[in-house]
This record gives sequence, structure tokens and C-alpha cells, in this order.
Amino acid sequence: MKRLLLITLLLLAPLAQGADRSFDHSHALFGDVLAAHVTWQDDGTASTVDYAALKQDAASLQRYLDQLSAVPADDFDAWQAEQQLAFLINAYNAFTLKLILDNYPLASIRNIGRFWENPWKMRFFELLGESMHLDQLEHEIIREPGRYDEPRIHFAVNCASVGCPALRDEPYVAEQLDAQLEDATERFLRDRTRNRWEADRERLAVSSIFRWYSEDFDKAAGSLKKWLAGYAVLFSDDEAVQAQLRRGNFSVRYLDYDWSLNE
Repeated sequence: MKRLLLITLLLLAPLAQGADRSFDHSHALFGDVLAAHVTWQDDGTASTVDYAALKQDAASLQRYLDQLSAVPADDFDAWQAEQQLAFLINAYNAFTLKLILDNYPLASIRNIGRFWENPWKMRFFELLGESMHLDQLEHEIIREPGRYDEPRIHFAVNCASVGCPALRDEPYVAEQLDAQLEDATERFLRDRTRNRWEADRERLAVSSIFRWYSEDFDKAAGSLKKWLAGYAVLFSDDEAVQAQLRRGNFSVRYLDYDWSLNE
């Protein structure tokens, strides 16, 4: 009887370990944090974070970060692409919040770090089994050529600054990922402080994001101008202007980026 019990326990052990390593793809812990501390502003084109209140609730954020850090690379590799990308976007945003809280109060994320190490190069978190920094997460994993090839991630990852696309008050989830990315894109493009049509110059004045990551938009649509033209209805209500944009009859200039804390 004891021998049978031992065999049974040995057979069940791998299943139990798998259950312990299961990940909540609803990102519920992060959802609670975002819902409590993020507020939409400017008709839903921007958002702010109550960092002072979040600092008092830092344990809630830390529970989610611990959940992220516990995911082994092998488990991650077995997930669907949408699950992976939602995980990575949420991880970037959550660890950015952590970085701000660890240095709060401050006026800008760029005030963090030392003169030889900017905040995006600081290895301050564990993810997928290794010590990592934010640039590595974004540029070497999320933007790795051939992995996801999704330019709309630039409107989803948030750098805790006014110039950034809004941090959503909900986590990204696989089942809604395409709709959430599209919504984030449209909200950002509708923000006239960061993207607008300049009729007198017949040009689009757009966020510096489009200059920094132009190669991603080129790859997705053939050129940045073609990608922007695909969203012509968001830049103007004038059908003539929309038609002009679709024809590519416009120039582009890049606006200065506001690195002030999105507080």
C-alpha cells in the first residue's frame, strides 16, 4: 500500500508543479492597481497616475511584479503570441511604475540613474529567468524582428511621461489585445497636443515617437507616411484633408517630447 501511494505521489508531482507555475493571463492583480490609480484625462487621449497614492499601495504592485518574475522562460515560450505580447507590455508598464515609485517624488523619469547609466539601462528587475532592464525588454524582446512585428506597441508601452501615449486603466489581455492596441493607437493620434494637421504648411506634426521608431512603421506599411495616411480620419474631420493624406500629399515634422512625469 505504501509503495502504491509513493508511486502515485511521484506521478502527481509534475502536475502539481505545473499548477503552481500557472500564470493568470487576466492580469487581475495589475488590473486592480491600474483601476485604483490611473485616471483618463483630456477626453480620453491621455492619462495620469496618482503616484503618491500608489506609493502607499506599493505592496499591491509588488505582488503583481512577483507574479511576473516567477514565470519561467520555458512556460512563456509555450504561450500563444497574444499571451506573450500582453505579458510583455504589462511587464514593461508595471516595472516602469516600480522604477518611478522607488525614486518618487521626482519631476521626470530622466532624473533617475547616474550620468553613465540612464533609467532604461538599469537592471532592476527579474523577468524570464534573467536580470533585465527596460530597454532590453522593449528593444530586444518586444521589438525583436520577426517576433511580433507590431508597431502599435509604441502606443501601449508607457514611459511615465506626459509625452507618452496613455497608460490604460486596465491591463492588456490576449483575448482583447488587437482591440486594445487599436484603441490605444486611436486615442494617441486624436491628441492634438501630440499629433495634428497643420493646414497652412500642409503637413502632419506628430510625436517624436514616429521619428525614433520610423523603421517599425516603415516595415508595417511600406513607409511612415503610408502608415499615418491609414489613420487619416483621426487627423481631420475635413474629407478633403483626409483624401490629401491618403494620397501622401503632405510632409511630416516631429514635435518636441514632454518628459514631465505623468502625474
